[in-house]
Amino acid sequence: MRHVLSLFDLSTTEIQRVLELSKELKQGVRKGERPTLIENHNVGLLFEKPSLRTRVSFETLTTQLGGNSLFLGQDVGWGEREPVQDFIPILTSYLDLLVIRAKSHDAVEEACEYSRCPIINGLTDVSHPCQAFADMLTIEEHSTDVQNSKVAFLGDGNNVAFSLAIICSRLGIEFALGAPEKYQFAPEFVRDLNDAAGAEIVKQMADPVAAAQDAEFVYTDVRTSMGQEAESKQRLADLADYQVNPALMEKARSDAKFLHCLPARRGEEVTTDVIESGSSLIIDEAENRLHAQKGLVVWLLKEANA
Repeated sequence: MRHVLSLFDLSTTEIQRVLELSKELKQGVRKGERPTLIENHNVGLLFEKPSLRTRVSFETLTTQLGGNSLFLGQDVGWGEREPVQDFIPILTSYLDLLVIRAKSHDAVEEACEYSRCPIINGLTDVSHPCQAFADMLTIEEHSTDVQNSKVAFLGDGNNVAFSLAIICSRLGIEFALGAPEKYQFAPEFVRDLNDAAGAEIVKQMADPVAAAQDAEFVYTDVRTSMGQEAESKQRLADLADYQVNPALMEKARSDAKFLHCLPARRGEEVTTDVIESGSSLIIDEAENRLHAQKGLVVWLLKEANA
C-alpha cells in the first residue's frame, strides 16, 4: 500500500504523472467535465491544525470526483481517547483514503504503520507535498521556459521550502534558498538532492539578493508557523532582511512572478504592493491546490494502489 508523506515517496516519473493528471483534470473542469473517478469512495480529513485551502480543496475535489469527504477534527480524539494502534485501524477500515494535517510528522508516520488505507500528508512540520504539487503546477503554467527557470525562496527553510526543493531538484529546475545559516536546510539534504539530480540544482546562501538574482519565481512564507508562536519576535528579527519587497523583486528577472503558499502576513515576509502586483500569482497558486491534489488523489487510488 502506497502513502504520500513527502515527495521522497514518489519517483520522478510518478511526480510527472501526478502533474500530468492534474493538468488534464483542470482542463476538464474548465470544459465543464467532472468525471466521477472515485465514485462511492470515502475520504477522511483528519486535521489537528486549522485550515482553509487544504480542507476546502480536498472536500471540493472529492465531491467533483464523485466521492464523499468527512471532516474529522479534535472531537474524534486522535491521540487522546484511545491508543493509535486502536484508533487508526478502526478509522481507516471505514475509509478509502485518509488525509492528515498534523503538528508532528512522526505522528503521521506512526499512523501509516497501522493504516488500512492510503494516507496523504496534508501538512506536517517537516513536509507539505500537496503545496509543492500546486506550486509546480503554477510554475509550469506560467514559466516562459521551465527547464531554464529558477525558483528563489526567501526565509526559513521550512516544510514548504523543503518540499519545493525536492520537486524542483527532481524536475531539473534551479532552486535557491536565501536564509540565515540557522534557518537553512541541513547540508546533507542539499547534497543528497544534488547527488540524485547529478547537478547542483539546489543551492542555499545567506545573501537574499544573491538568492533572488535572475529568478523567474520569487517565493516566501510566513516567518512564524503554527506552533512557533513563542519564537515570533526572534524570527521576525532574524528574517527581517529577507522580506520580499519591490527592491528585492528588482534583483530577479524583469518578468519575475511572486509566489506564496498563504496565509500571508503583509508587511512581514512580503509587502502589500508585491502581493497585489501584476507579478503575483498567489490566487492561481491557491486554486491549483484543488487541481494538483485531485491529480494526486486519482493517481494514488487508481494507479498506485489499484
